[in-house]
Amino acid sequence: MHSDEFKADAVAAASQPGMSMASVALARGINANLLRRWVREAELPPARVLAKSVPAATTFVPVQLPEPATPTGEIHIEVRRGSMTICVAWPMGAAAECAGWMRELLR
Repeated sequence: MHSDEFKADAVAAASQPGMSMASVALARGINANLLRRWVREAELPPARVLAKSVPAATTFVPVQLPEPATPTGEIHIEVRRGSMTICVAWPMGAAAECAGWMRELLR
């Protein structure tokens, strides 16, 4: 909105001994807070003035996930009813079916 030359002139005028920022801002038709910001920015070392960051380009990167591991081993169940004992070995990969069988058995 304001040229760099205009800003530099306003900052230089505000930096003169005995000058108030409010009077310099009023004489140039700008807000005193804006002039204070320009003075602050002018006092910063050049390395501290941050440039607006440019967003990095994003790209889609496909990720290959390993296949879920199939459970190995067996489920061992021993059921005793009175004098009768049932021993069952069920594959771990079919645990849901084993649970259904157990529900039916225990009804």
